[in-house]
Amino acid sequence: MPGAADIIKDYVTEFSRIQDWMIPIKEVAPETYASMYKRYLELKVTLSSLGVNLSQIDRIQE
Repeated sequence: MPGAADIIKDYVTEFSRIQDWMIPIKEVAPETYASMYKRYLELKVTLSSLGVNLSQIDRIQE
């Protein structure tokens, strides 16, 4: 079973990756962006609840 540090690392990686995909697609495919945004919010809530400070890695300004 993965430890808390491994889970946080995986979620931070996914959080960063989804932002990389979201930024260029926002204007091109708004429906896809909206779908990705839901996952982004899930990750953000989860990471925040785990005590991760997102101020330095959150690049989506909504």
